[in-house]
Amino acid sequence: MQTSEQWSSKIGFILSAAGSAIGVGAIWKLPYVTGISGGGAFFLLFILFSLFMGFPLLLAEFVIGRSTQKEAISAYRSIAPHTKWHWIGKLGVFTCFLLLSFYSVIGGWIVIYFVKGLFGGIISEGADYTSVFNQTIGNPALVIAAQFVFLAFTVLVVAKGIQNGIERVSKILMPALFVLFLILIIRSLTLPNAVEGVKFFLSPDFSNITSESILFAMGQAFFSLSVGVSVMVTYSSYLSKKESLIQPAISIVSMNLLIALLAGLAIFPAVFSLGLEPAEGPGLLFVVLPAVFDQIIFGEAFLIGFLALFLFATLTSAFSMLEIIVASVVKGKEENRTKYTYLIGALILIVGVPSALSYSVLSDFLIFSKTIFDSADYLVSNILMPLGVFLISIFVTQKLKKSTLREELLQHSRLGGKAFQVWFFIMRYIIPIVIIIVFLDITGILDRLMFIF
Repeated sequence: MQTSEQWSSKIGFILSAAGSAIGVGAIWKLPYVTGISGGGAFFLLFILFSLFMGFPLLLAEFVIGRSTQKEAISAYRSIAPHTKWHWIGKLGVFTCFLLLSFYSVIGGWIVIYFVKGLFGGIISEGADYTSVFNQTIGNPALVIAAQFVFLAFTVLVVAKGIQNGIERVSKILMPALFVLFLILIIRSLTLPNAVEGVKFFLSPDFSNITSESILFAMGQAFFSLSVGVSVMVTYSSYLSKKESLIQPAISIVSMNLLIALLAGLAIFPAVFSLGLEPAEGPGLLFVVLPAVFDQIIFGEAFLIGFLALFLFATLTSAFSMLEIIVASVVKGKEENRTKYTYLIGALILIVGVPSALSYSVLSDFLIFSKTIFDSADYLVSNILMPLGVFLISIFVTQKLKKSTLREELLQHSRLGGKAFQVWFFIMRYIIPIVIIIVFLDITGILDRLMFIF
């Protein structure tokens, strides 16, 4: 069944899709993963993966969604009926469900900090912001209540649909986020010893890069652009046939890389200036932000503003994750949207509770030496997303007619046949081979094969 709603404008689609991509991936996760993975060399790998794998994959998901005008599972089934290929869509739905279960925990942390900031409970002279963060996430009742609030708002917006919910909110919040980021960067760069942080972030040192770092960089590129989980299949299904696919993809990748750059320039100069540890981990942002705004006149007010926009940027990503799940159940029957959105939101909350408790009562419960939260994050970012990407790259080049691919990609675009051939070559050969090599390397199989030969 064809989707019943569409984006009201191209800019609405771009900002909503960029909001899906930016959120926690670029602002929260990239700085701390960069911090634990060697700095500039990791960031360079992230850029390369985003441009040469993320961008082509974004276009591939756009083609699948826009050509069928259907949500993810139905789109794959429409292109390859009577086959098992629609399981790519089901894999994406499952991945988004699991992702949102721990992503909402981070959203809850932001809710807590935002409310605390409103009452002047974060910034204080001589405060140990690392301890403040650890105490906050170590409160079981508080983190679950905050997770509930975050998911409740996500459910309310998605229940309203595309134009009245997701698009309307994204048009306001994404531009405001850029402005506040610039203020934070200006202050961060003017702190003493800030240049060391800039060097760490932008000067590649490949001596610290390992096969796991490469896997993390690839996973981060997919995570940041929301590719591999068919979110963009569903989002592009709401896009008019009259619009170009190339321009929105370029805009989304560019905005994502820009926000990633801004996040690094805001965080790492402050980390080195304030004597913090760049490999702080998931709490890096929540430790650095209060410390930086502590150095600014009216810092509490700026911190509240930033947290508000960070919260809404996080919500825009949550909207996209919940939307693909809801759309796969509703299947164009919008009269069922509200009921299923509430039900799915409740299930996600239940599944997400163990992740929320990973830093308190379940802190000693480890899976392969990782907390439940970290295990869910690792499974999504470094296994399920690359697997989804691998399957999508094969599906697009094997199951979609080349003439359909060419028509969809080049429609309303100035690019010619050579650009299409390059894209097709990357999708058919480069992306699958790179993913296979990275996985063989991370599992140690590649080393054994090289030893044999």
